[in-house]
Parts: sequence; structure tokens; C-alpha cells
Amino acid sequence: METRRLEDRKEPEIVYSRSVKAGKRIYYLDVKKARNEDLYLCITESKRKQGEDEFPQFEKHKVFLYKEDFNHFNEALQDVIGYVADKLGKIEEREEWVPSAETAEDASEEADVEAEEDGDDEPKKKGLFSRLTGK
Repeated sequence: METRRLEDRKEPEIVYSRSVKAGKRIYYLDVKKARNEDLYLCITESKRKQGEDEFPQFEKHKVFLYKEDFNHFNEALQDVIGYVADKLGKIEEREEWVPSAETAEDASEEADVEAEEDGDDEPKKKGLFSRLTGK
């Protein structure tokens, strides 16, 4: 059997996406299509870290959530959000983070890197988080 080289591997197609900016972190919620045409959710946390050189680096963590687990995950997410809301009362929204000119350039670079990694030059669609949480 012939082994496939890393550069020959195709990244799964993103069919629907949403991003959530949270301070210096960005969460990407991407619905991807597997080789067998199944859809699954890939949640990526991207956190900016200052590299040793002058260029910023991005630390990423991914969680893959498959359709058969959506209901249980959504139920658990709503439960823990409800628990926090009960304990803390009203949960304040994060103030809109206004990046400095330098940080805006970094975010633009990160978006370019994300587009290159995904191989997707088209704008991503909105609304996935609302569908997952029912809000």
C-alpha cells in the first residue's frame, strides 16, 4: 500500500464556519466534511503568543465533535452555562476588544494563516453557534 505524503493530504472541506473573538483568543467553529461525506464539528482555540523572533505565533488547540455526540454535548454545555448563571447571577458580556494597530496587523496575519491552512479563500458563513446552543 502506498503511503501518502503529508503535502498530498487534503484538509477536510469546511462547509460552514463561525468565529468568536474573545479578547486575545479566537474560537473557530468549523463544520467539516469527512471523506465519507459525514459532517463533524471542529472547535479550534487560537491564542496569540509572542514568538522568540519579532513575529507572533499562534498556539492552537482543537476539539472534534461528531454528530452522534451533538445532543449530549449541547445538553452538557447548556447545563454548565446554567450552573454558572445560577451561581453568579447575571453574566456580563465581554466588552468589545478594540485591538491596537499592531494587534490588528497580527490578527490580519492570523486570518491569512488560517485561510492558507484551510485552503479556503471564500468568506465563512455565520450562525453555527446559535444553532448549537439554541440561542
